Amino acid sequence: MSQHIVSALVENRAGTLSRVSGLFSRRGFNIDSLTVGETDNPSISRMTIAINNTGQKSDKRILEQIVKQLDKLVDVIAVRELESGSCLRREIMLVKISADEKNRPAVLEIAGIFRARVVDVSPETITVEVTGSVEKLNGLLLLLRPYGILELARTGLVALERGSKTLSVDSPKDVQ
Repeated sequence: MSQHIVSALVENRAGTLSRVSGLFSRRGFNIDSLTVGETDNPSISRMTIAINNTGQKSDKRILEQIVKQLDKLVDVIAVRELESGSCLRREIMLVKISADEKNRPAVLEIAGIFRARVVDVSPETITVEVTGSVEKLNGLLLLLRPYGILELARTGLVALERGSKTLSVDSPKDVQ
């Protein structure tokens, strides 16, 4: 399975999220992660949508159709699929781990290797915050699981294209 990332600038108003996500569900695509946040202009939000497909050739064609249909929505200002090799992808994760006085040093060492920041400590737990690629976050989870993950929260993927290429209000409506 391969992951596709769609980035869209949309009007920041009620109902936009529902209309955008509806296009994916009607076509049978499961959204793995959808993040939405206000841009430097409070009337515009950026959506980053991560979708896994089954690897079938028809999936790529259907995704292209979805992007074209998104582009036709009134609330959508600009949209494009980001190429995985030419974009920066990050996620933030908070993890609460069981950590008593015996295993606390090991948990802290693992967190340090992944450049995770300790944001809360109690006699029985440590909560760390880590930012990075999905692979980095999954690697950290793999090593922390034996100690007991008590809670986990992930933001979902955010992505921007590398270099001078931008998705902006001035981007042409038809980017295909």
